[in-house]
Amino acid sequence: MNITIQSIHFDASDQLNAYIERKCNKLDQFFNRIIRGEVFLKVTKPASVNNKMVEIKVEVPGDVLIASETADTFEAATDLATAKLKGQLTKYKEKLKSH
Repeated sequence: MNITIQSIHFDASDQLNAYIERKCNKLDQFFNRIIRGEVFLKVTKPASVNNKMVEIKVEVPGDVLIASETADTFEAATDLATAKLKGQLTKYKEKLKSH
């Protein structure tokens, strides 16, 4: 899957980018016809604890699936968002099978 990672108002480390790519590439196990993915990283409120937001958009044939999560680290937010997308991809795949 082709993944684009955009960090808004900061520069993400190569280690973080590699982690996100690794997690997003595992989504192919649940639905192998993913066209592309976009990941947006943002720090929402710099002074608060849970201020790291990750939004993942996955384009599949005929639809776009979106998951957004906030946590205290980008890694934790990525884990939560990919878990949401796993459920969405599984439902989407079942919906395609039933038609």
